[in-house]
Amino acid sequence: MPGHVPYYLKAELDDPFEAIDQATRRITREPRRVIEPEPSAEVEPDLLTRIVERFEFSECPDGSPALQWAEWFGARPDYMERVLNRAHPWLYDIANELDARALPGELALLPIVESAFDPFAYSRERASGTWQFLSSTATDRGVQINDWYDGRRDVHVATRAALDYLTLLNQLFDGDWNLALAAYNAGQGRVQRAIRSNAARNRGTQWDQLTLPRETRAYVPKLHGLGCLFREPGRFGLELPVWNNEPLVARIELPGPTDVVALSAKADLEIAELVALNPGLNRHLTPPGGPHHVFVPIERADDVVAVLPLLNGEDLLTWQEITVRRGDSLSVLAQRNNTSVAALKEANNLNGDHLAIGQVLRLPSANGNLPSDSAWAYRYQEMANLQERLLPTRHFHHRVRPGESLWVIARRYSVSVNDLQRWNNLGQSTMIRPGQRLSIRADTAAGSTPARSQPSQYTVRNGDSLWIIARRLNVSLADLMRWNNLNENSILRPGQVLTIRRGERA
Repeated sequence: MPGHVPYYLKAELDDPFEAIDQATRRITREPRRVIEPEPSAEVEPDLLTRIVERFEFSECPDGSPALQWAEWFGARPDYMERVLNRAHPWLYDIANELDARALPGELALLPIVESAFDPFAYSRERASGTWQFLSSTATDRGVQINDWYDGRRDVHVATRAALDYLTLLNQLFDGDWNLALAAYNAGQGRVQRAIRSNAARNRGTQWDQLTLPRETRAYVPKLHGLGCLFREPGRFGLELPVWNNEPLVARIELPGPTDVVALSAKADLEIAELVALNPGLNRHLTPPGGPHHVFVPIERADDVVAVLPLLNGEDLLTWQEITVRRGDSLSVLAQRNNTSVAALKEANNLNGDHLAIGQVLRLPSANGNLPSDSAWAYRYQEMANLQERLLPTRHFHHRVRPGESLWVIARRYSVSVNDLQRWNNLGQSTMIRPGQRLSIRADTAAGSTPARSQPSQYTVRNGDSLWIIARRLNVSLADLMRWNNLNENSILRPGQVLTIRRGERA
């Protein structure tokens, strides 16, 4: 029903990260049919035990940074519970991939170091997703990134790319997992140069003898510490959950480019759960060029498969044709049709920018806009609201509301009025009207500078960490610590008030 807000989002409208975490908790805590083993059957290990049994290299000698990290993580049960909740839907698949590739179990914990298992994590260096890929590294590994979809955030796709890359690095460094991990963090070229430099000076070439960035020197011990923590949780005061060794999510192949919100309505799937399990989507549509799949709670897989034959032309992406006229270019056509150059190239398999007069191009008719007259309009708006807040680098659209001006909208998104005018081909005197859709590019690297705003405050909640707060508020961890005279080892307490200074540069 239009205007309806699902009960589980009422308190979370201003905190999409908490909404996603709550959706994940619902997925992981769904009641499931328990199958009692035969009396003579060998009892299968639980999921985390299965992963720990594959451990190969983690060690925490007395006084080592690795031991300090094991103690650090062990002393934060609320944080670990939140991280493991995010990890749970994906760990069965990760464990299967480690088994198939004969890789060490510690690698299943690497996303804790990288992103706290947050698929929406985005670093200042523009690494994205659970495994924190840079776009160049991801595309080198065959991961698709376009206006519709970012495979770095698709946990299923990124897991395979990350394990491929880690296998390559391990081979490159002669089976030394410490060097492979250092290269995953700092770049293989930097580690190779550091090895050559030390060798030329007759110095050691073990990972901890190399001149590497401070972050990398902490990165490898963190994973070792997590390995020790999971191997001996009681030693560090942590109680790990016991999870059945079974999948929680199912991958459903779709018949083609599909409106996943329409699919969710037909199958009665919750939007927050859909977004939590499909973080790679930039819009409510699967990308025209694929991949055409959707992840759903395994308990609902049969329901989703059953409604696929019921999808009609309105639920599948349809196309319109446009003809190139004199003076047209890809950028002009993209502006005219409220899409992007990248989307036009993808939809028409164009490698360059050349167009011929009379050439016919395909244009996705839905092109990411939200059907305001749909009976499921509230679902579209719910997904748009979550994606708008969760995907800070996304190119999205803003529907002008009564009383809004370009200045008001620019302030809302921390961009300049000039950028808004440039992105939307607006003149200095052009008036905007309610209902008009404006293109917003949240990644302002092209030149706009967010305006300095007045300091605000954030009250620490149960389970919060500095990293979680920085991610929730879309500020850097370094800035958050600097603003509040904190460091990585600072302890936060519920009710503590932190200062936030958006737009202030170091």
